[in-house]
Amino acid sequence: MFAAERRQLILEMVRANGAVSLRELARVVQTSEVTVRRDVRALEAEGLLDRRHGGAVLPGGFTRESGFPQKSHLASAEKTAIADLAAGLVEEGEAIVVGAGTTTQELARRLARVPGLTVVTNSLLVAQALAHANRVEVVMTGGTLRGSNYALVGSGAEQSLQGLRVSRAFLSGSGLTAERGLSTSNMLSASVDRALVQAAAEVVVLADHTKLGTDTMFQTVPTDVITRLVTDEPPAHDDRAATELQALADQGVQIAVAGGAAGPGQAPGVDSVPTGRQPRRDVPLPGQRRGHGGQGPQLRSAAVLGDQQPGERSARVADLRRR
Repeated sequence: MFAAERRQLILEMVRANGAVSLRELARVVQTSEVTVRRDVRALEAEGLLDRRHGGAVLPGGFTRESGFPQKSHLASAEKTAIADLAAGLVEEGEAIVVGAGTTTQELARRLARVPGLTVVTNSLLVAQALAHANRVEVVMTGGTLRGSNYALVGSGAEQSLQGLRVSRAFLSGSGLTAERGLSTSNMLSASVDRALVQAAAEVVVLADHTKLGTDTMFQTVPTDVITRLVTDEPPAHDDRAATELQALADQGVQIAVAGGAAGPGQAPGVDSVPTGRQPRRDVPLPGQRRGHGGQGPQLRSAAVLGDQQPGERSARVADLRRR
């Protein structure tokens, strides 16, 4: 394929999807990421797209958000690895919140195997992934449906989360930087994500390497509130992603890398960078719940769950070096 043909195809993919990773572009045009990076630079010089570390977006992509069909095809292998690793953090009998997103949807598919689990979510896709799971209780927020990502947003969603107390929140977003933390391109989504964070004792961010160093309009989770980041291993040439990971670790975020080289005492495929910062304890943890035996999942409003009196138990932080 000639350079002009490659660049035309690259441009068509970016226009169709809003954002495409270099890995995906290289796979489609059947060339190396080094060659694709040169093509992306040339297209950026012509003002036809904007470069982001690890990928390319439409001009003005700082404020643009791709729809679910486009997002679901971006970095799919990386999201699968992240979901596999993040699922190991969830223990039997926990109550957690899971936000909207393609990576959190992958996580939900794996949570279906955790008995006695309660999952609070504003995502129809997360709820659907857990709909037939035995002994998993699904609690949905209220709110207005946002069709582009199948999430419930607005004041109804936020109000239903008031008074809720869970152990962890699992969130994704459009970008992550050490300076601003997690961010997204939609104001309504950002507001609900902030409400989810307020309900949790710990915040776990799921973000593939293409989102590292990307900043979007609305901040959802400041860096000092993020307990742990679960990500994939950046390509060897992606110095920007590696620098961002180090900056996040320096600010106290625990980093877990799916597919990373195992250190002493670590399981293969896990590279954990622990820090001395303690998990947030500004909200109490819920008591353990009993399983529902052979019953299927139950869907209730989050407001009802918030009215329950939680039991007392000590906080148990999952240790990635054991997993």
